[in-house]
Amino acid sequence: MAIRVYKKTTNGRRNASVNLHSEVTKKSPEKSLLAPLVRGSGRNVQGKITILGRGGGHKRRYRKIDFRRNKDDMAATVVGIEYDPNRSAHIALLQYADGEKRYIIAPKGLTAGDTVVSSANPVDPKVGNTMPIKHIPTGLALHNIEMEAGAGGRLCRGAGMYARLTNKEGRWATLVLPSGEIRQVSMECRATVGEVGNADHANVVIGKAGRNRWKGRRPTTRGIAMSHHTHPHGGGAVSKGGREPSNASGTQAKGGRTRRYGKSSDSRIIRRRRSKRYGQLKL
Repeated sequence: MAIRVYKKTTNGRRNASVNLHSEVTKKSPEKSLLAPLVRGSGRNVQGKITILGRGGGHKRRYRKIDFRRNKDDMAATVVGIEYDPNRSAHIALLQYADGEKRYIIAPKGLTAGDTVVSSANPVDPKVGNTMPIKHIPTGLALHNIEMEAGAGGRLCRGAGMYARLTNKEGRWATLVLPSGEIRQVSMECRATVGEVGNADHANVVIGKAGRNRWKGRRPTTRGIAMSHHTHPHGGGAVSKGGREPSNASGTQAKGGRTRRYGKSSDSRIIRRRRSKRYGQLKL
């Protein structure tokens, strides 16, 4: 992993940097694992814009990722590490002993030629191997963690992410997530050993608006500059109107709860996430 910082030859280059993607060893994607990707530009099925500031961007094709890791007890060789335009993490192309190829999230330290395996039984807890949490020793870093057994990995899939397995008791395993939240998941849920690679993704400085346009991000309009029927901050004089900061749909923008009340899994959250602005959030 390496970051290149540009010289300040222009205003757009000043302080800008780029990820060299030094982990990537394979340039062209596997055609059998590609799918068309239709862009909605932030619109719902009615064609109405529900997410502001989306649109444009470079054309992409979706890479089919194996989040379930359910091809058990068959060794797979890493063909190469690839760049994926649809996510911050890199992906690894696996070729199984029977010839089938699949993509997985590439963990840190996994390189071409390595061998990984997934199983419902205990296997060597080395980087890239997948098994139920009940077979994984405590203290290890995990990623691509299931929240429901068999449903596929949901937690810790972004670049540099991992959760720490701290305790196993009864039916539940306790995880410390990157947000600071401590929660329990079923021991039957599968997880992959190791941290997600490409941790330098967080250190890239965009530098100019055009690079965001390449990624499909349009300019952001302040809510206070909108009409009263477009945004809670809009309308009237140049004033917030005494309302707490919120987004276009009315959700609190600074520290408000975004999790629905009364979910059955509330009892599985031991400690809420940690906010950069307000510290530890309360249950």
